[in-house]
Amino acid sequence: MPSSTTTIRKCAVIGAGTMGSGIAAHLANAGADVLLLDIDPALAAAGVERQLKAGGFMLPEFAARIRTGSIRTDLALLSDRDWIVEAVAERLDIKRTLFADIATVRKPGCIVSSNTSTIPLADLVQEMDPAMAGCMLVTHFFNPPRQMRLLEMVAGPRTHPDAIARISSFLTIALGKTIVPCKDTPGFIANRIGCFWLAAGLGEALRLGIDIEAADAVMGKPFGLPRTGIFGLYDLIGIDLMPGLIRSLQDNLPETDAIHAYAAEPPLVSTLLERGLKGRKSGAGFYRVSKDRHTRDVICLRTGDYREQKPAPTLPADVSMLLNSDSIEGQYAWAVMSRTLAYAAALVPDIADRPDLVDEAMRLGYAWTSGPFELIDRLGGAWFAEHLASDNQPVPPLLRTASSGFYRVTDGTREVFAPPGHFTLIPQPAGVITLPGLRLTRTPVWSDKAATLWDIGEGVGLLEFHTKLNVFTGPLLDAVQTALALTPTHFRALVIANDGPVFSAGADLKAMLALSEAGNREDLREFLLDGQHVFSSIARAPFPVIGAASALAVGGGCEILLHTHRMALHAEARIGLVESQVGLLPGWAGIAQWLLRHKEAGLSPTDAATAVLRGVLKGATASCAFAARAEHLLRPSDGIVMNADRLIADARMLALATEPHRSDDTTFFLPSRDVLETTLEDLAPAITPHDRTIGNALADILSGTGHPVSASDLTDRVTRHFLDLALSEPSRDRMRQMIATGKPLRN
Repeated sequence: MPSSTTTIRKCAVIGAGTMGSGIAAHLANAGADVLLLDIDPALAAAGVERQLKAGGFMLPEFAARIRTGSIRTDLALLSDRDWIVEAVAERLDIKRTLFADIATVRKPGCIVSSNTSTIPLADLVQEMDPAMAGCMLVTHFFNPPRQMRLLEMVAGPRTHPDAIARISSFLTIALGKTIVPCKDTPGFIANRIGCFWLAAGLGEALRLGIDIEAADAVMGKPFGLPRTGIFGLYDLIGIDLMPGLIRSLQDNLPETDAIHAYAAEPPLVSTLLERGLKGRKSGAGFYRVSKDRHTRDVICLRTGDYREQKPAPTLPADVSMLLNSDSIEGQYAWAVMSRTLAYAAALVPDIADRPDLVDEAMRLGYAWTSGPFELIDRLGGAWFAEHLASDNQPVPPLLRTASSGFYRVTDGTREVFAPPGHFTLIPQPAGVITLPGLRLTRTPVWSDKAATLWDIGEGVGLLEFHTKLNVFTGPLLDAVQTALALTPTHFRALVIANDGPVFSAGADLKAMLALSEAGNREDLREFLLDGQHVFSSIARAPFPVIGAASALAVGGGCEILLHTHRMALHAEARIGLVESQVGLLPGWAGIAQWLLRHKEAGLSPTDAATAVLRGVLKGATASCAFAARAEHLLRPSDGIVMNADRLIADARMLALATEPHRSDDTTFFLPSRDVLETTLEDLAPAITPHDRTIGNALADILSGTGHPVSASDLTDRVTRHFLDLALSEPSRDRMRQMIATGKPLRN
């Protein structure tokens, strides 16, 4: 556990349903000692099994960190817990009874929180002992707890500041959550606005009679919303669950709230539920896979019957043009989004102190690219207010006063327009550095089309890539070399980091295929040697170079990380040497670097070479950073960071604590060829003919004659076999398939 969270080591979760067991699993991921209780111990044990199947654990062995039991017989086990999370049924009487029982056994200072999404904290603590009320909060996780970064937190007037500080540190550092402080109001932030958006999206679609596929196209890419749209999200959440969520808000909000304009369960939804159509979990909802399994059917909103899905309509690229359009898509876009954005603007400061907190909650809780206030700025606040008024919709007071927009950058700091009516600094959490923040507030040290070099403070630079999927092109390799040359002038250490879903997808496959199809062996060789030279320059740099990946790093993306002096990986980052999937080998000394890590881990020459042969031939990515460490892609000294927003700052700390390990060319003792042939024979039933060709090349590379082999000689062997494979037709077929479909060819 991180040192800053040492006050919370032992945790308990009460309620082993989907959410409770998911929270328990993620606590185990963080290294906590976890107790999971339910009414029946069998239910608690079943919760652990459920998470093993659902992927709640980063590694299956983490399940051993959870003990299970019954609240009827094992309540006393709560006496040594540092934090207890309640995740039982959403009934006030049940929760109050449980908290009264917890009060009889909890140790002084133990934090207790509810995962409720509907019951105010004030109601939970109304009859509570003052000592326990001082340690009581709402910690609202989003499902699934492992993957969803948002955590809405409510602290009451009786909550002790020390309890808030301790749990906040643990949630952000150990669990990787982004905390959004909320007011004690129904639905808090994300579900308050998200459920309104869903209700409006369904209600306005029914009113206008728009086709489902058109509605979901509108409520997707144009506004930077998930491609599920409204109806796809209904299916994902569960058509049977949505009426209850909306009805809960309607029951707890005054009649003047806009949520009452829409039916929680329109007749069409009732009909679908009567037919057992609940969404994805029932196999069909607003969408279903057609009987031929090749197309999808959708519900016709006018008849309630399925029909074949139509192509999505072509929409204007500019969202303002869409909102001004008289088309059915334009009418729907305005009807839903004008009401949703106005609703959000009307709720500040009732649900949150500042608009940026609302935007954060919607980005993380509902995967909106831009939050409501960022969207209003994109449209123009004055334009939006004018159009609301002309449509006879109320214009929220906050929108009337924010004439110059909700966000601005002043002297390198980002500010937000917030009640009572002025710009205020958006506080930057300690230990957080993000690339979007750098782009908004700083000027690069150096930049070209392929990469940018940033100053992230304390004498550390950061190199960011700009190619599509951050693939390595000739210009990007040149940019890396330039950054290495500039670093001694400007910095004492360098971090290589990217954001988005892909750290780097490796080498430019399209360019390599073009060279292969032209039979251009010499240019392929030159590209290979260029990469080897640049990556070797990283490994031999006289200053610390840290690789920081928060997402997918495969092929050359993995190889560059293997050449850095240390790595900082987000826990969910997936890395691997996947070149065999496109008929190639790791060409930039990744094989030697991975072999070195096996050697450092104490594996024998035979075991190390066999493991690398199997791993490269398999071409798979490690499922998370912990799996990468188990596969020796990470060294024990490399860092695993739970919070993606803290990755760059943690990488900077790692850089300042690292000395570059420059040494002479590493040497390896390698097993005989017949040992590796035996491994290939063992793999024969599971591999294809071209896999066997690649395996033969690996056996040549990784075998020896009893004499030490240098890392550079090993890489020279790779180069020869790489070029032979790259120029072969089966490898070209694999490259073509991957480029065309994104899926590997098994030839």
